[in-house]
Amino acid sequence: MKGVTLWFTGLSGSGKSTVAQVVYSKLKQQGHKVEILDGDVIRTNLSKGLGFSKEDRDENIKRVGFVCELLTRNDVIAIAVCISPYKEIRDFNRKRIGNFVEVFAKCSIEECIKRDPKGLYKKALAGEIKNFTGIDDPYEEPVNPEVLLETDKETVEESTQKVLDKLKQLHYLEIKEEEISSEEEEKIKERLSSLGYL
Repeated sequence: MKGVTLWFTGLSGSGKSTVAQVVYSKLKQQGHKVEILDGDVIRTNLSKGLGFSKEDRDENIKRVGFVCELLTRNDVIAIAVCISPYKEIRDFNRKRIGNFVEVFAKCSIEECIKRDPKGLYKKALAGEIKNFTGIDDPYEEPVNPEVLLETDKETVEESTQKVLDKLKQLHYLEIKEEEISSEEEEKIKERLSSLGYL
């Protein structure tokens, strides 16, 4: 099986991390080599010390892209979950990595504000956080992503299936049609809850 990078992009609160975690768990259960790089975890490890200026954000996304490139060329499915608001840098990573599937978690800003799992929109709207994507900093929507998730209209299961179907369609993998066990499903829910997504 050849490696590929699944690049999840979307506003904070759009549901990209939730769907990515379920995709990760399903692929893992099927025995695939898969790693997940979540924006929050990257920020505290790989990109510690970087701020939120455009330059620092671009550097952060390039670093994630570099790791994804290494994983992908070693036949691993790399799942990157980053807001990555700027098209130019997403395209830079696409060119660098090659086997690249862009997954756009599309969700209205109103719904994201309503969900606000980490309380970031509340702080941004109160002026406590500056240059917050979707409030006072732009988010450049993907023009032609391989996968479009409408996370304010679809269930997590429907969005997950879209991603898996696309991977099969592009011949990156064959997924066995098996359901996740209830025990595995509980583990996923616990993990998402601990991360603040449920």
